Amino acid sequence: MTRQDSMLADAPRQGTDPVVMLENVTKVYRMGGTEVRALDGVDLKIEAGSFWAIMGPSGSGKSTMLNLLGCLDRPSSGRYLLDGREVSHLDDDALSDYRLRRLGFIFQSFNLIAQLTVLENIELPLVYLDRSPEDCSRRATELARMVGLGDRTGHRPNELSGGQQQRVAVARALANDPAILLADEPTGNLDSETSKQIMEMLMSLNQQGRTIIMVTHEAEIARYARHRIHMRDGLIEREEHDSQ
Repeated sequence: MTRQDSMLADAPRQGTDPVVMLENVTKVYRMGGTEVRALDGVDLKIEAGSFWAIMGPSGSGKSTMLNLLGCLDRPSSGRYLLDGREVSHLDDDALSDYRLRRLGFIFQSFNLIAQLTVLENIELPLVYLDRSPEDCSRRATELARMVGLGDRTGHRPNELSGGQQQRVAVARALANDPAILLADEPTGNLDSETSKQIMEMLMSLNQQGRTIIMVTHEAEIARYARHRIHMRDGLIEREEHDSQ
């Protein structure tokens, strides 16, 4: 059995090695004649197996930060090391490959493909990795059962509740056995009880060694993370760390 075929019990173990390092990172956008510094010299180190929440008001830079961490964008200056490799200057193809192999994404709007079944949505990252149909089906079935949707694999997104759709998104994000899970407002479209269920699932994944970085504007949701960054005007205003 390959490492990607392993279940959550075989997820990466927690440790002290940094999986993410940002060194004096800036991100500058130009809008007409105006320069906007979305990130303004950010330093950050995230250890493998930790759980972080990024918070801040609109325009603080938290979404820009997540886009950079997810290799969806590049810094204007500074260095970004992911798993010890500098990815700041990789070309589009290399960034896309790195995202596919090393990162998993969970979005507020779920981003499921309406025409595909639960199983087919979960399989997508493995299809892009050219895994065999049998391998894709086996892994996706395991993950569907793990998130409590083993009896919904043939359903399409419009036949599921919001919470069930987010569970599919979590399973899909885990399909490639990512080094890091990146979650963008993962409970933003969910009611309080369903939000709690999704966050408990993320906590369980973290307790089994998965590194999670989450953007949220909700203090109650951020408290599930043991490390919290508060951003303002493109800077990390402060960090909070819960005791072990």
